[in-house]
Amino acid sequence: MNEIYANAYQEVIEVLKYTKKEDLTKIPKFKIDMYKKYMNTSNNFKIDKTKTLEEQNISKEATAILANLYKDYWATEYEKQRIEAKENFDLEQIAKEKYNTDNLFKKREIDLETIPNTENSMIVVENEKWYKKLFNFIKKFF
Repeated sequence: MNEIYANAYQEVIEVLKYTKKEDLTKIPKFKIDMYKKYMNTSNNFKIDKTKTLEEQNISKEATAILANLYKDYWATEYEKQRIEAKENFDLEQIAKEKYNTDNLFKKREIDLETIPNTENSMIVVENEKWYKKLFNFIKKFF
């Protein structure tokens, strides 16, 4: 298991310790057991009760896991629709940037240092005349 996710699972378990019992019961037991099984036990992440959840030093992977738990098990139907609409909008924006046809044919600056030296890398092909080829072919037999 990837160490980043092992640390994230430990952070998620630590956050879930401070979650209401009624909210914990909504999460399937196998998910919590999986997080416990694969978490990094040597990670010393602790929740500071004096800070809000946003102020905690939680990794982005753990934040994503908690966001998915919220969307899947704690959010109302209206909140789920809003979250899915936001995710779809974000994916559309990424696709627009990635596949923007305006930038497709713009002239790009060429970095001459990254291009290999063409003088040394070209292969020279010498074309022989047909009669020289015939002469060399016959010459091979003698």
